Parts: sequence; structure tokens; C-alpha cells
Amino acid sequence: MDQLDLVMILLSNKFIWIPLYLFIIKKLYDQYKKEVWKSILFLLSTILLADQVSSSVLKPLFKRLRPCHVDAFQSWIHLPDGCGGMYGFCSSHAANSFGLAIAIYLITKNKWAGAILFSWACCISYSRIYLGAHYPIDVFVGALIGIMSSLVLKRVLYDRLIKKS
Repeated sequence: MDQLDLVMILLSNKFIWIPLYLFIIKKLYDQYKKEVWKSILFLLSTILLADQVSSSVLKPLFKRLRPCHVDAFQSWIHLPDGCGGMYGFCSSHAANSFGLAIAIYLITKNKWAGAILFSWACCISYSRIYLGAHYPIDVFVGALIGIMSSLVLKRVLYDRLIKKS
């Protein structure tokens, strides 16, 4: 296993990002104080929607095997972290990370934070391809689901909560 393998495994590990999530919550609290719960509710709802569409709707609906489960690929595919679940269309990692990145940008309108988090989502998504868990189209569709989830919930949930304040 080389160093790039370790980087990709870390990028894909959902628990490694807990400090980032806590940092985001702290920054949102600093900006919105008593109203921070609205932002957190929006972020959690975005991730929940993106995750459920990708994991509970699309994966069981399409039942497309992950690249690491396709016998024809076994002789040349590189699996530094094992294989994971059976089905891979679409990527929940991509859906969740892009949903969070876009949702934070929509809340804060901070272009730097948006660019950094969008890049972070791209890196996580690429790690899923590198690790043999997804095809590129899996992460592309996952990213679209995350982006759409954040846009829809911004209008349906967050904007309404803000108007009530």
C-alpha cells in the first residue's frame, strides 16, 4: 500500500471529517447565534435527503454492482481498502459531501468557503473511484443529487424558517 492509498482511504472515511463538521457548526454559531438551529436543521436535512435518495432509493432500484464486485475487473482493479457494499449507483459519499458543500455556500454566501468545500467534495468523490467503490458516473449522479437536495431544501425549508424570524 502506498501513500496515495492511505490518503484516499482517509478521504473516504466519514469519521475523519468530524472535526471539520464541528468547525462548521462553531462558525455557523458565531454568525447566527440563537438562529443557528435553522442552519443546522437545513444541513442535516440536506444530508439526510441526499443520503436516502442515493442509498435507500437508487441503489436498491438499479442494483448495479460496484466495480470491485465485477469479476471481469478483478485482475486489474486496485483495492487498498476492500470492497464495501454490493451496489454502487449512486455514490452516497458524493451526494452527502456535495449536498453539504452547496448548502453551506447557500447559507453563508462565502465564496472561499464554498470553493474549499466544493474542492473537498470533489476529492472525496474521486477517492471513491480510486478505491474501486464507484464508477465516475456514480459520483457524478451522487454529486447532482447532493446539489439538488440542497437547492430544494433551501427553498422548501431554510427560506421558510428564515422568513418566520
